[in-house]
Amino acid sequence: MGKHVPIRTCIACRTQRPKRELIRIVRTPEGEVHVDPTGKAKGRGAYLCPEVTCWERVLKRNTILSHALKVEGPIPAEAVEELRAYMATHLAQ
Repeated sequence: MGKHVPIRTCIACRTQRPKRELIRIVRTPEGEVHVDPTGKAKGRGAYLCPEVTCWERVLKRNTILSHALKVEGPIPAEAVEELRAYMATHLAQ
């Protein structure tokens, strides 16, 4: 019997994939929102496919990410800019 592979769901397209194929966004206990490349940071996490369309959907409709991370109100603008910068540098256009 093979090793258990954790499965997570992309918050944008609702596709289920192995956890290692997705990118984790985390809300830290201090309330900061940022990309968690290790997948091990403390806090509430949400997962996104490494697809530009998923990232654009989430950044366009801020409520998707704020709901998934259980943030009251919209995600702060500086956090959104950090996510846009990550998308521009790490994802194939």
